[in-house]
Amino acid sequence: MLNDDPCPDLEVEEGPESKGVGSWVPEHKHRLLAEYFAGTREAWKKWPNRIFIDPFCGPGRIRVRGETTTRDGGAVRAWKQSVASGAPFTSMMVGDLSADRTRACAARLTALGAPVRGFPGAAELTVSEMAAEIPSKRALCLAYLDPYNLELLKFPMIETLSRFKVDFAVHFSTMDLQRNVEFEFDPRRARFDETAPGWRDHVNIHGLSKASGAPAFFDYWCAKVRALGFEFSREMPLIPNDRNHPIYRLVFFARHDMATRIWGDVAKGKTQLGFDFCDSR
Repeated sequence: MLNDDPCPDLEVEEGPESKGVGSWVPEHKHRLLAEYFAGTREAWKKWPNRIFIDPFCGPGRIRVRGETTTRDGGAVRAWKQSVASGAPFTSMMVGDLSADRTRACAARLTALGAPVRGFPGAAELTVSEMAAEIPSKRALCLAYLDPYNLELLKFPMIETLSRFKVDFAVHFSTMDLQRNVEFEFDPRRARFDETAPGWRDHVNIHGLSKASGAPAFFDYWCAKVRALGFEFSREMPLIPNDRNHPIYRLVFFARHDMATRIWGDVAKGKTQLGFDFCDSR
């Protein structure tokens, strides 16, 4: 969403090489997040405590490759949509490994009137701090997990938040998985062992080809999430980069079928994207 930056002197996310982030970030990831919240606004209005959780928030502002202006980051886009939908979040919990980025995101949200608290540090630690701030009753949460790589999507974070009434929108890096899963067969590597604990004991590593390793890992991860009482939306958009190479899935899971149905409607809306592996019902 192109608009004025309330804090133009603060840091902006420009991608790993400072050339700008891909257009898929606002066009797919942030758009689907906003459209989901717009679609579920009546349900959110019924809850006195409406909580947004983003432990990978970045600075709250992005510049897309090829553009000279900047756009809202995910947390800021979510806040603006909640206000526009008439169900503003009563608490925005944002965090980033970088304290400066956490402060920048929180400052931008504060400038827009959001009730925000920043949690700088590693997400596997800050999620527990965020969870301690969630009211024990009458709270509905949206956890937006958007890590830079799959290794950072640690399963204990999901377990911690699963104690609450929470919907999850998760960036699951299929490109990272497919590039590295063959090396993960070597237990000395163990990059993804905290993403899906126990996968080596349940996935027949030696019976898999390189091409089938990633789907088997993803299916196991899905099974672990279901064991916490969640159901997946059948729509898991496979997001392509600017070269049309698939890079990640936007995975949504919740305990209420209305939430997964609405996410499915949103994901099938303006952009019908590919589904290369795992039916995951």
